[in-house]
Amino acid sequence: MQISEFIHGNLSANGIDIHYVEAGEGPLVIFCHGFPESWYSWRHQLPAVAAAGFRAVALDMRGYGQTSQPQAISAYSLSHLVGDVVGAVAALGHKEAVVVGHDWGGPVAWNSALMRPDVFRAVAVLSVPYGRANGTLPEGTTVNDVMALAAGDREYYRLYFQEPGVAEADLEADVRHSVLGFLYTISGDIVTDGIHEIGWDGHFPRGQPISEQLVIPARLPAWLTEDDVAFYVSELTRAGFRGGVNWYRNINAIPAILSPFAGAKIRQPSLYLYGEYDLIAGNSDAAIAALPSALGDLRGLHKFDGAGHWLQQERPDGVNAALTQFLQDL
Repeated sequence: MQISEFIHGNLSANGIDIHYVEAGEGPLVIFCHGFPESWYSWRHQLPAVAAAGFRAVALDMRGYGQTSQPQAISAYSLSHLVGDVVGAVAALGHKEAVVVGHDWGGPVAWNSALMRPDVFRAVAVLSVPYGRANGTLPEGTTVNDVMALAAGDREYYRLYFQEPGVAEADLEADVRHSVLGFLYTISGDIVTDGIHEIGWDGHFPRGQPISEQLVIPARLPAWLTEDDVAFYVSELTRAGFRGGVNWYRNINAIPAILSPFAGAKIRQPSLYLYGEYDLIAGNSDAAIAALPSALGDLRGLHKFDGAGHWLQQERPDGVNAALTQFLQDL
């Protein structure tokens, strides 16, 4: 199936208009992308999941692509994001779905399954492991405080994104540099090409813009084409980075949102996939080791050697094989 054969649609849910792309018929599988992408990051998965007998639907998430971009920073909380996915399932005419997420879409998928087990019968996530909620932080302490303490005298990308306007101006000054830089710098190729010894964990010297941390390759990785880069550049040139960055500006609200679920397991069938060199989103040995106890029915845990953060694009065949097997075994 070619990308041109995908069906585009729009739906209204949770107070916004959501653009989506789909392929196939059958039980619903809904895909949630992360930063700074779009439905397009699932271009390799939609045909494979459709061929396996499912209706595969990839959303442009809130703030991205052709989906609504609310102005208020507070409109990008985890509650809004989960609500969008819940509302999309109903608007698509289904009562339940399997939810799949990557990057920021990973926490959205995990917590959709946690909060609404009546809607999401299974969950598969790439690149961001599930961590059980621990309740609210001590009074006067924020998630940003915790991140700043861990960063020490370094800057951290999630903290860099907090001040409105700063990241947008930096990243939008050269959208192609930002897109290609993110895609290459957090991929496995930057290690296998010998530019970095290990994957980038998101820390960098204080006083520097994040754009200066992004490496532009001499040639594109085998998994990325000029057409792919052009698509992302076109979408982000039109929509800007503000919506996606606003997700990070709601991090401090997450503990209170998840406090009713402190210590809870996700009990539906689950699948987790991650890359060997992916350090940007918490793939520590401890986080991986904790997954079997945090996920009540973990049916697959796969590390992809040599891969980085953009797993479904860097290793599409392996991801498709693991994902379709998981779906067919449900």
